[in-house]
Amino acid sequence: MRWKHAAGRALLICCLLLAGSTGARAGERADDSDGRGPLTLVTGGDLTGYLRGVLDGWNDRHPREKVTLVELPDAADEVRAQMVTELRSHSSRFDVLNIDVAWTSEFAAAGWIKPMDGAQFPLRHFLPPVVDTATFRGRLYAVPYVTNAGLLYYRKDVLDREGARPPRTWAELRQLAKTVAPKYGLDGYAGQFLPYEGLTANVVEAVQSAGGTVLGGEGARVTVNSPAARRGLSFLLDGVREGWIPQRALSYKEEESRKAFQDGRLLFLRNWPYAYALGNAPSSKVAGKFGAVPLPGPDGPGSSALGGSNLAVNANSRHQKTAAELISYLTSEPVQRQVLTKGALPPVWADLYTDPALVRRFPYLPTLQRAVLAAKPRLKSPQYDQVSLAVQAVMHDALLHRRSTSATVARLTRELGALVDRG
Repeated sequence: MRWKHAAGRALLICCLLLAGSTGARAGERADDSDGRGPLTLVTGGDLTGYLRGVLDGWNDRHPREKVTLVELPDAADEVRAQMVTELRSHSSRFDVLNIDVAWTSEFAAAGWIKPMDGAQFPLRHFLPPVVDTATFRGRLYAVPYVTNAGLLYYRKDVLDREGARPPRTWAELRQLAKTVAPKYGLDGYAGQFLPYEGLTANVVEAVQSAGGTVLGGEGARVTVNSPAARRGLSFLLDGVREGWIPQRALSYKEEESRKAFQDGRLLFLRNWPYAYALGNAPSSKVAGKFGAVPLPGPDGPGSSALGGSNLAVNANSRHQKTAAELISYLTSEPVQRQVLTKGALPPVWADLYTDPALVRRFPYLPTLQRAVLAAKPRLKSPQYDQVSLAVQAVMHDALLHRRSTSATVARLTRELGALVDRG
């Protein structure tokens, strides 16, 4: 998830967390046990400020079960840390949690979020892959709220001049990045290669686009030592070694890479859909000069790592019935439409991607739909945080020092194996 910076929120959040987190809320009975009552929804920062308006719609219709919104800081690791602190202490402070899709397995395995009844929610209307992000060991533990998939942004004006099509395969991408980009003073290709969560997404995308996996059995087995996984890792490692992935890209997160593309310094960029609207802003040097297609793979379109967020109910919430109804409201078609039109976030309802009026307003929707349908969850593991940190550390070191694929696979296998054995 991407989080909006919210200056001045830190003091407010600290006060909220310290003010009797396990105690009863003002105006509710301490012995309230019917599962109904006011709620607190916790989330990372709201990028576009749309969520309060959405919750106003609920609060107007539920005056005795109003929702209080708590926004945590920007960075996903900070959001997770504050949520985990509350959950580990068995606090009932947060009733509904807006969590990164990759945290679902971890939170479910720890017993922090309660299983959900799928019949309560419109799951059959959702894009099918997003539902998988909300399950753990065959049970539904959350409900998809926002989805996301990586796209390949390309300089349409440059490719048109060269009479070239946007690449569908890694070989086409490599060739254009090596030969066309230098002619126009551009770097070839960049993703998000700083050691943080974005690097995990880029690595997983490369591996699964080649037909491989990093972990299997919902985190029970290390599977990165396979020909397919090796081929995926080589795509990134060779790109840096050959120079069409520039060394400076090893310091890029989403925003640094977006700005490099938007400032006219990149031929190709892997990034999330949010970059489309910003790239066409009046201040952008590439406004009207770029397009977006699904990520390429070794032999055709590849597979993105699914991003986005799921809504879950705190296992210690005292108002779980109301919490489930709030999630049903937030995942309804009218609210999902607002997620897109007011929040500029990709919704989980499939029909919205083919709505003619929405496609006119958001022309990347059909491309994004294809990307989501071909996407897969990043990694499913009860130890997701540790697994992701290991992937980031090993891969960044390999990219920075141009390690061989064999050495990288050996180290990944060793370090991930140690985590799986301890788990």
